[in-house]
Amino acid sequence: MTGAPEGDSVSLDLLKKKMAEFAKERNWDQFHSPRNLLLALVGEVGELSEIFQWKGEVPKGLPDWKEEEKVHLGEELSDVLLYLVRLSDICGIDLGKAALRKVDLNAIKYPVSKQQSHTNSNNNGIET
Repeated sequence: MTGAPEGDSVSLDLLKKKMAEFAKERNWDQFHSPRNLLLALVGEVGELSEIFQWKGEVPKGLPDWKEEEKVHLGEELSDVLLYLVRLSDICGIDLGKAALRKVDLNAIKYPVSKQQSHTNSNNNGIET
């Protein structure tokens, strides 16, 4: 598997295709049930969480992080993304469309006028 050329954006469809090819070439489709993929995803989120566990608040852009720490973060973020893309594919969910729909639903649920009157709120508009 090769990555995209430097500077090119990568679509969810490309990632979906790459992950499907990767699994098929290794005969891993038999193991890629929704449950198994979800559990793997949760494990990867745990690994991602460990990176931030004892750092306290971290400023945007990670200015105090070493390059190898940023590389490691990128690897763990990628693991989470790849399992999420694979899980959505196996479940027959168009992740891009589902995400856009969720943004639209959140815009209705959290209108700008309401949020501006609650500037001290901890709600960041991302529903969990």
